[in-house]
Amino acid sequence: MEKIYLSLFLGVILTLIFLSTKPSHALIDIVCNYTGVFCAAAPDDPYVTTVAGIDINHANKAGSLPEELGLLTDLSLFHINSNRFFGKIPESFKKLNLLYELDISNNQFNGGFPYVVLYLPSLKFLDIRFNQFSGSIPSQLFDLKLDALFFNNNKFQSSLPTNLGNSPVSVIVMANNGLTGCFPSSSLVKMAGTLKEIVMTNNGFTGCLKPELGALKGVNVFDVSSNELVGSLPDAIGKMESLEQLNVANNKLSGYIPESICSLPKLKNFTLSSNFFISEPSKCLKVRSKDDTKNCIPYRPFQRSPMECKAFYAHPLVCSISGCSPPRPPPPPPRMNHWP
Repeated sequence: MEKIYLSLFLGVILTLIFLSTKPSHALIDIVCNYTGVFCAAAPDDPYVTTVAGIDINHANKAGSLPEELGLLTDLSLFHINSNRFFGKIPESFKKLNLLYELDISNNQFNGGFPYVVLYLPSLKFLDIRFNQFSGSIPSQLFDLKLDALFFNNNKFQSSLPTNLGNSPVSVIVMANNGLTGCFPSSSLVKMAGTLKEIVMTNNGFTGCLKPELGALKGVNVFDVSSNELVGSLPDAIGKMESLEQLNVANNKLSGYIPESICSLPKLKNFTLSSNFFISEPSKCLKVRSKDDTKNCIPYRPFQRSPMECKAFYAHPLVCSISGCSPPRPPPPPPRMNHWP
């Protein structure tokens, strides 16, 4: 079966060009006319043509990335998502001081976190999702001046570094890994000045959602579904005035849904299914897209069985159980006459 390798159509040709003291205009034209290769005037010499970007998304290409790519010191964009590349990111990428966007998502890269990205001073957009990276997330990642960070759908298994709140990102997606530890409410609040979207679904975060999250007034997507969160939804979430999508499904949350949440002016999608909530205000029924199934809400369809709800509230889960918060009295049990 024929495979077209990146090293064949770029590595050799680019080596010839950028190791040559007098690059051939003919060779430069060949490279610049290749599909997915973008050229421009060199930043330090408008009379010299250089490779400024590579974009071969969805090209059905396979193989490993050649070290020769580090010769492209004027490269600002490198997009190779949705191919079949494997192995490691070349160490020579450390030389790409102008690289602004790096997208290697949806390939077959493996090993630990690609530390080489931590040496890219101009990087603003990093997408390594849908690969097979594993191990821990380095703390240095959150000191980078990124605007968007995607590392979801890998095999990372660790807690989040304590300096998460240093990151200036507007979008961060870390879903579908094996991340654990207490839910980082305080760290997220430190990101309030820039954060717009946070997606943490399908990990192992524990503890409660704390009232301080109300400070995230610019966030429009907040997805913490499919974790191990307990306790109640804080009324302060109703202060997240930009919120459009709120997903807390598949946790072990309980108590009452605050009316302030369903009164948010921009809320379009509210998913709270598969928890143990016992009540929601009528205003929540007016949210455009809402899923409250598999809870303990009387008179709502497709709820948990009365036996399951009684068993849960006989020993309700509070924040202190996870070790993430100091002990506090449990909420009063709901009226039992709703459950036969």
